[in-house]
Amino acid sequence: MALRGLAGSGPGSRGPSDEAVAADEEREARAVVAAGAAPEDDEEDEGRSRGLLRWDGFSAWLHCVCVVGFDLELGQAVEKDPAYFYGYVYFRQVRDKTLKRGYFQKSLVLISKLPYIHFFHTVLKQIAPEYFEKNEPYLEAACNDVDRWPAPVPGKTLHLPIMGVVMKVRIPTCHDKPGTTQIAQLTQQGDTHISVILPTVHEVDLFRCFCPVFLHSQMLWELVLLGEPLVVMAPSPSESSETVLALVNCISPLKYFSDFRPYFTIHDSEFKEYTTRTQAPPSVILGVTNPFFAKTLQHWPHIIRIGDLKPAGEIPKQVKVKKLKNLKTLDSKPGVYTSYKPYLNRDEEIIKQLQKGVQQKRPSEAQSVILRRYFLELTQSFIIPLERYVASLMPLQKSISPWKSPPQLRQFLPEEFMKTLEKTGPQLTSRIKGDWIGLYRHFLKSPNFDGWFKTRRKEMTQKLEALHLEALCEEDLLLWTQKHTEVETVDLVLKLKNKLLQADREHLPVKPDTMEKLRTHIDAIILALPEDLQGILLKTGMT
Repeated sequence: MALRGLAGSGPGSRGPSDEAVAADEEREARAVVAAGAAPEDDEEDEGRSRGLLRWDGFSAWLHCVCVVGFDLELGQAVEKDPAYFYGYVYFRQVRDKTLKRGYFQKSLVLISKLPYIHFFHTVLKQIAPEYFEKNEPYLEAACNDVDRWPAPVPGKTLHLPIMGVVMKVRIPTCHDKPGTTQIAQLTQQGDTHISVILPTVHEVDLFRCFCPVFLHSQMLWELVLLGEPLVVMAPSPSESSETVLALVNCISPLKYFSDFRPYFTIHDSEFKEYTTRTQAPPSVILGVTNPFFAKTLQHWPHIIRIGDLKPAGEIPKQVKVKKLKNLKTLDSKPGVYTSYKPYLNRDEEIIKQLQKGVQQKRPSEAQSVILRRYFLELTQSFIIPLERYVASLMPLQKSISPWKSPPQLRQFLPEEFMKTLEKTGPQLTSRIKGDWIGLYRHFLKSPNFDGWFKTRRKEMTQKLEALHLEALCEEDLLLWTQKHTEVETVDLVLKLKNKLLQADREHLPVKPDTMEKLRTHIDAIILALPEDLQGILLKTGMT
């Protein structure tokens, strides 16, 4: 099971010592899945009343819960499969002179397909400290609570109880703008039982992560946008994870389509691939802590080395952009090591705004709102011309004929797109000057463009299929069959049934009444055919 590990340390426990971080190569894990205990009869009945099998509710939120002990002799016991999951970690380290390395080390790990970073770390803070005191029975009870949660449906506000605490959360949707997933504060009388209200389930403290490098935030935005290979070297797994996630999120609402590893270790299966010098580094963002990587990843083109992230209100010294050749020693100073020259001129306004906030001791949350809005406006200014051009590739609705296959999208022609930028480029919405054309040319060769365009092409193709279905529904299909042979009519029925199956299978954006109209058309056509054909067609597929 390949993990995008999101590491963290719990309050009241030590974070990883220098020895523990430096000795990644000695770290091995054994895992116990704590979600497989025998059900109680009454709980099983309650699950059945909701139409769910045992652990269905749990599976909607979590894949499993692991207890990971660190053992120098035992080999790694957790197998990996090709799928990626998110691993949320609460790490505890306690001094113990009876053990070889002088410390008791254990982690509680939540593994999920959901990228709800803030939410699952909040869950861990609620349950992990008591788990370390009460062990497996406590963990089993927490898993039972999760199993009773409603499914995480986008747009829904949920009340989620766990071990005596009730959390109020809103599940984000793909249409949410970054930083706008705030939920109503505790205002209703019925909310008095709520213990924890989370304004967001998935967003990180953006300004805290960018704080050491906010002078270079626009350059880092370009590097992430272009899918450039990027390494974050941090003092701890939690700081490594948070910084990588902040980088990935800075181009939102554009999805980052390359790989990213918030906490990469020498045990990862791609270790040899990423450290070899015989080929160019891949398009991936790595977060690392082991000083060993300062040497093995020295050939990567862009490296961010950060010191300890300061608590809210404290501002670290701003790092400088340095040449890669200077990253030679394990104790190299914090900095952005790259020879990259940004395409766009630096926006001094946002820097002044953030610096003013620092001087006025503006809360980190407020600084994050400013920085997130800046990144959002920058990304939107960049992507709107692309959206406008791609929309022009859509055939006109009048060209859609119910009796022909849906028309194809026009081809994306880079030079044709470039010509549109003169009049409808990012200068319409952004004050930033620079080589926008060069940035677009570079972006069109990147994995992020490839992923974005494939997604848009699929959406537009599905829209054409939906419009074709609507055009069919507006036709008098029964009249058409009266002018054609039985063979042609049967062929039409089979094609219409396939259209219905496709609409359902691919979740085409078709109105519910369109589907119902089409079913009515199919039934009417079948009933007009001879009885022997009726029986065959009614059994074929769905109507």
